[in-house]
Amino acid sequence: MRRKRLPPAGVVVCMFLAAVQTVWITSCDRAEEGPASGELRLSFSEGWRHNTRSDIELPDTNDFILNVTDGAGAVIYSGAYGASPEVLHVPSGTCNVSVRSSEFRAPAFSFPVFGDDACVVVPDGGAVNVRLECRQVNAGIRLKISPDFLTSYPDGVLFVSSDDGRLMYGYSERRIAYFNPGNVSLVLSNAGVDKALLSRRLESQEILTLNVKVAGAPARDNISIEIDTVRIWTEEDYVIGGDDGNSGADPDNALSVNEARTSAGAEDVWVTGYVVGGDLSRSSMSFSPPFESATNLAIAARSSVTAKESCLSVELPSGKVRDALNLPAHPELLGRRIYLKGDIVDSYFGLTGIKNVNDFVVK
Repeated sequence: MRRKRLPPAGVVVCMFLAAVQTVWITSCDRAEEGPASGELRLSFSEGWRHNTRSDIELPDTNDFILNVTDGAGAVIYSGAYGASPEVLHVPSGTCNVSVRSSEFRAPAFSFPVFGDDACVVVPDGGAVNVRLECRQVNAGIRLKISPDFLTSYPDGVLFVSSDDGRLMYGYSERRIAYFNPGNVSLVLSNAGVDKALLSRRLESQEILTLNVKVAGAPARDNISIEIDTVRIWTEEDYVIGGDDGNSGADPDNALSVNEARTSAGAEDVWVTGYVVGGDLSRSSMSFSPPFESATNLAIAARSSVTAKESCLSVELPSGKVRDALNLPAHPELLGRRIYLKGDIVDSYFGLTGIKNVNDFVVK
């Protein structure tokens, strides 16, 4: 799937059907009286972790900061994505959605921030499904400083700077300095005098590598800079029906809850989700302790789920798996992310389920 370039920072594009996946549902039972309203359903794009080539630890979307506001800027929801309801009841009209892995206001080393923004229109009495991407939303810069810089400028110090602040970039520094998208400058401070060497505009997802050398040493006024621009996310083609051969092969490539629903029959694969309940029966389940059954539990795509139909059922075989994961003995697992290795079956207590669990990881 080829990535689309984000709009420039500060520009919000509001659209009906582009950039987000929307489904319009008309309700025939809406009351004739009362304020106009609709429903907003949010989820993250499936498999985003598999599509990244980043060597950093990727964040848990359950911990993302979610903000939803109406067209006038009034807050509809602000808090953890994982704690948000599956269905947000919102005023009809424009809704702005923003998710971020963390707050980011000032330049910082080793601080990539991930998230997405969407502006959608919710129809009166209808519903909109918003599929969020997870991409890096800030930009980075790193310097590779040649030894001849120290020879020519023994007292010189390099800074990377923006309107939000600046960071000193030492000769031995290897970390990436992260900034909000916008203009970032390379500044040389020497003998008490600051001199801006260059300024570049960085976009979200962009990492700019500057190779800093001194031209014609020992001349002191001519620094050449070779620019190598790369991106955290590589562009690649996606073939519908293709298979990279790794899905479900290990915890890092575990199937999501939604992917597992379409993978009935798969054997000895890894699936991940959040523990949301237990005490399953054909018609019901419990979402809060105390729990009674040690033989099963339910997982979902987010920890706030309270609808059985949004869950996967999990059979806990006797032995180490049941001893470690049963909710009567371990109610602290509620809301935790777990990875399970087993067989995906079409139905277990009326839901797509996981049986024959033989390995697990608790985050």
